[in-house]
Amino acid sequence: MKNSTITLVLFLGAIIISGMIAMQSYWVISTWNINEEEFNKKVRYALHNAATSLVELNGASLPPRNVIKQRTSNYYVVNIEAEIDANFLAYFLQKEFEALALNVDFEYAVFDCTTDEMVYGNYYSYSDKKKEDAKSGSLPKYEEFTYYFGVKFPNRSGFLLGKMQLAILLTAVLVITFIFFSYVVWVIFRQKRLSEMQKDFINNMTHEFKTPISTIKISADVFSNHPTVKQDERLSKYATIIQEQNQRLNRQVEKVLQLAKVERQNFELKKEVVSLSAILQGVVDSVSLRIEKLGGKLDYQLPSSSLAILADRLHLTNILHNLVDNAVKYCKGQPSVSLTTNTHNQQIELCVKDEGIGIAKEHQNRIFDKFYRVPTGNIHNVKGFGLGLFYVKSICDAHGWRIKLKSEPHSGTSISISIPLADGANPKTN
Repeated sequence: MKNSTITLVLFLGAIIISGMIAMQSYWVISTWNINEEEFNKKVRYALHNAATSLVELNGASLPPRNVIKQRTSNYYVVNIEAEIDANFLAYFLQKEFEALALNVDFEYAVFDCTTDEMVYGNYYSYSDKKKEDAKSGSLPKYEEFTYYFGVKFPNRSGFLLGKMQLAILLTAVLVITFIFFSYVVWVIFRQKRLSEMQKDFINNMTHEFKTPISTIKISADVFSNHPTVKQDERLSKYATIIQEQNQRLNRQVEKVLQLAKVERQNFELKKEVVSLSAILQGVVDSVSLRIEKLGGKLDYQLPSSSLAILADRLHLTNILHNLVDNAVKYCKGQPSVSLTTNTHNQQIELCVKDEGIGIAKEHQNRIFDKFYRVPTGNIHNVKGFGLGLFYVKSICDAHGWRIKLKSEPHSGTSISISIPLADGANPKTN
């Protein structure tokens, strides 16, 4: 995976996760505030009704204002300016709270003017297990009132959280998502580091192969040119095999090195105006003898004009050799390959076609993927790494050329490349 792609994925992922966290935080806070406001309103309403019922027993009335004071988030004092019967107070409180579905633990106390202390009343719990330390024994006094009682809700926060179960569940899901995203980021960077180590190892190993390959080539040439070897048919055959296999190994090493440069995107196309006809003629001269040795045929239709195009000569030659090599490798029996060109609307379509085994439709979308080879079970008649067509596609993309594949099983394959002509330029034919 490219560094730019990883950066884009992480950037978009971070934005999405940040947005989700912001939205979830806003929702949780808003839900808490709404529940808190609703709780306060219900408590005030219930306390006001309980105080009204309490003073009506004495034929009195509540003060016109400052009846209820909220001292803390869970502690309220109620001013009634009349004597309070603690037994009736407990009854009215329970009645009003239950009427509003405020099934939350509470404790109350009544202020005694004689002793100037809060006389603790009782602790009422709606849960099966009453906390041992829930009874505080005293509630804070409020100096501004004379006849009043206080009510405290020790489990107010727990009650509000209990009404936010959905929000808490979704928050937990978001936290798990964030942890998973962080783990995925760690895995991506770890895999990227391992992949780079693997690539560096392959590149270093491939470079190390160059020296022994060159040495073998020189030695094989000297060996094959020796008079004794030339006179001995068996030794001459072995010398030819060494040279051919050395050339094959060298081509594979060069292919790996070229692909390494393509993957790292540190290669530069040396574009120049070249003659496509001259390059095609060189490819035909190179591969025709090989195809003839296999008993096959190469049909080619070279353009009459030079057909000037803007391209990297080396890479263009390489991809043409790769396409023809594939056409030969995947033939049925004796290879039959055609190489044609067609010019239309300042575009030249270069087509390499064979009559080989073909490619099933379900594999055609992945045929240009790196390392991909069409599954053949345990039969591997054709050797390779699955790098040739990946290299062809990469070079075409780098040039901005369009590449198309058409294939039918048992009917052959054709690969065409659309290349724009370079108008008004004199091609280099050397």
